Amino acid sequence: MQHLVDTNNFSDIQISQLMEDARRFKAQRPPQLLKDKLLITLFFEPSTRTRSSFEVAAKRLGASVVHLDPSRSSTKKGESLEDTFANLCAMEPDGVIIRHEKNEAPGQLANMQITPVINAGAGNYAHPTQALLDLFTMHEHFHGDLQGKTIAIVGDIANSRVASSGIRLLHRMGLNVLLVAPKPFMPVESKLPQYENLDDVIDKVDIIMSLRAQLERHAKPIFDDYEAYAEHYCITKERLGERDILLLHPGPVMRNIDISDEMLEDPRCKVLEQVKNGVFIRMAVLKLLLLDA
Repeated sequence: MQHLVDTNNFSDIQISQLMEDARRFKAQRPPQLLKDKLLITLFFEPSTRTRSSFEVAAKRLGASVVHLDPSRSSTKKGESLEDTFANLCAMEPDGVIIRHEKNEAPGQLANMQITPVINAGAGNYAHPTQALLDLFTMHEHFHGDLQGKTIAIVGDIANSRVASSGIRLLHRMGLNVLLVAPKPFMPVESKLPQYENLDDVIDKVDIIMSLRAQLERHAKPIFDDYEAYAEHYCITKERLGERDILLLHPGPVMRNIDISDEMLEDPRCKVLEQVKNGVFIRMAVLKLLLLDA
């Protein structure tokens, strides 16, 4: 039984196959490969893109999806996460897709070895399908040639599971990763090159991944307000100029704080393409785990 707790659960060969399956699914809608499969989604944190993307992906492949709202489940009565999971698995789903505020939650459920577990985002450590869809978007843009490309991850890196998963996967795939943020936003133990000034790296990068500014997660004020943050880290047309840089963001985008209105309309910005690609990558993940593994 195989799970997706983080991208290190997949071999290089499997990741290559995911990219190829996603490419094929995008080119032509596949047959109902999962028509006899049942998936349960269990989201303990709010989600717009990830939950709907998984549901669309599953239904595009013919699977049935049941969503459990944890706010109305027995976890509110004191039932443990493991017992909730075991009870759901007694109904014999073919997989459970979970989002949780604790880093270790998906791994704990996967270790029970009852049904495949797919991590849809956990704590500040892992969001593997976001990392995979970002990789796929880069693959498309650079025609598969990512070796030696340089990406700058900009924003609240310390609190971002997108950054955490992305750093591990992209470094593994041969990209150079730079971190750009004020020091309180930096991961403490990271050995990657760190910069406080975005303009110091703008001529070194092929890709910028902007992250949502999360000032509310920091006890000590770093900036007076979001406008002050934006002066230093918002991705604007003035900052990028005519440079040929791919611009990504996992969403939700804080307009004119993370990325300017003008840049969101710029063809170099692939934010909506990432959302589209998320469906195809998640289709590929479901195929791998439920059919191929």
